Amino acid sequence: MKFNPLLILGLFISTSLFQSCQAQVEKSEEQVIEPKFNGEKLDKSTKEWRAELTADEFHVLREQGTERAFTGEYWDNHEVGTYSCRACGLPLFPSSTKFESGTGWPSFYAALDENNVGLKNDNSYGMNRSEVVCNRCESHLGHVFEDGPQPTGLRYCMNSISLKFEADE
Repeated sequence: MKFNPLLILGLFISTSLFQSCQAQVEKSEEQVIEPKFNGEKLDKSTKEWRAELTADEFHVLREQGTERAFTGEYWDNHEVGTYSCRACGLPLFPSSTKFESGTGWPSFYAALDENNVGLKNDNSYGMNRSEVVCNRCESHLGHVFEDGPQPTGLRYCMNSISLKFEADE
């Protein structure tokens, strides 16, 4: 077998780039922007979550998936009430802050209580975004963007499957 220095160099560079990218992904996933929740955290194993959630709920809430636009249960909901975390029931968004964003996902300009939602850096898919998580159970809810209406200028773009709506009586 003939020794090829270019092949060895290529393998070294590929391995170094992979390790560097992997370290960046791990760092970005762990970096919490706003850890504010003062209540009791809910800590369950993957096995427990799988037993409690449907496959689609598990994919979005625990694996940071997303549902297709205009397919979720709440993107066009106009009832008055409260949206809570589907995984743990923590109240997250009042319907009074829901607005029509045109994106096909339920969008809110403010949380019910800032302490109930947390933000994490999300650098997946070559984008730099802020992931929104439930601060009690750390389930993935969606992302927040700075193109929403006043008074906050925020657009919490949530997955319907991450939420559970309860209408006011």
